[in-house]
Amino acid sequence: MAAISKTKRTLITVAVAAAFGGSLFVALRGQQADLKQERQAQQEAAELAALQPLQGLIALDVEPFFKDPRVIQRLAAARLPVSVSRVGSRDMAAKLDGTGRSGAPDFFFPSGVVAANQVVDAARKANLPVAQLAPFHTPMVIASWEPVARILVANGLAKPLSPKVYGLDMAALTQLMLAKKKWKELKDAGAYEVSRSVLVSTTDLRRSNSGAMYLALTSQALNGDVVTDRPTARATALKLAELFKRQGYQENYVNGNFDDYVAIGMGKTPLAFIYENQLVSHALAKKGVSADMVLLYPQPTIVNKVVFVSLNERAKALGELLANDAELQGIAVEYGFRIADTARFVKTVQATGLGVEPRLTQVVDPPSFELMAEMIEVVAQEMAQ
Repeated sequence: MAAISKTKRTLITVAVAAAFGGSLFVALRGQQADLKQERQAQQEAAELAALQPLQGLIALDVEPFFKDPRVIQRLAAARLPVSVSRVGSRDMAAKLDGTGRSGAPDFFFPSGVVAANQVVDAARKANLPVAQLAPFHTPMVIASWEPVARILVANGLAKPLSPKVYGLDMAALTQLMLAKKKWKELKDAGAYEVSRSVLVSTTDLRRSNSGAMYLALTSQALNGDVVTDRPTARATALKLAELFKRQGYQENYVNGNFDDYVAIGMGKTPLAFIYENQLVSHALAKKGVSADMVLLYPQPTIVNKVVFVSLNERAKALGELLANDAELQGIAVEYGFRIADTARFVKTVQATGLGVEPRLTQVVDPPSFELMAEMIEVVAQEMAQ
């Protein structure tokens, strides 16, 4: 009888163990399923976040680039789609005033180092992580016409560099403009013998980066070096203010001045201060330019960098993609921008018949953004009088 009881106890123990093991197996299996579901949910959330467009504020210069279907497709494939809004470069830094991390855009893409430095400074004051790089750039040039260029050469203000490309003595031209010389007073001015003052047409420096770059370049030409102190900045701006005042009406946006050059021609705009990429992209889009369109490269000139400023890691990855992806770099060239691969840029432009200077050896930096702001304010006050 005792043996039977022992056998029963053994069977009961085995049954209980089996039941417990089964329950444990079911529990562990359920736990593994929960973990799998959790990991899947996390992965889906990450994938969803990767598909959320990065919010950016961009300059007018790069708006056509971001609207290009090829760019949209490439960014989507890289899981870095964007949603962009156009804002004036010098208005961008103000968009960070009073914003917390959640209220700031993911990136800014202003035109020019001065505007970019303002954004970076504002981001740091707001304790936001910030990084910057320049995926592409373009030099400041003066678009002109062959008959006008020949007059400048005859008067020792310019020299031929290659077909349809001239080097311009910016210091000599600045002095001549400040002396209020008229075109008809110049030597061999028969092709443009008009009573207008010799002036370079610009955009309104109070609203446009290209106008501000003209102020920066003429300030260097007037002083022989970059302005580095406030008294010099104010004195220089006072002298140069008349170069803006005497122009008359100025467009507020970068394409306005260029549009006058292309549409109306030499009679309205003999000398137009523009970004090189404007005429290059026009030439590429039209598959050529008018036979007498030429470029004058101020010596020295300023290279305008289109600076990508990121405020988080995902935006930083976007900036690196713009700077390093061969397809995106090639599309940037189609919009007239220079990239690290100079040969690629020159080869692309050659097909249009437009002449460009392959390598720029005389380049200066603009003054600091504090001094630029000072000079712009002085000129703006003079223009308001």
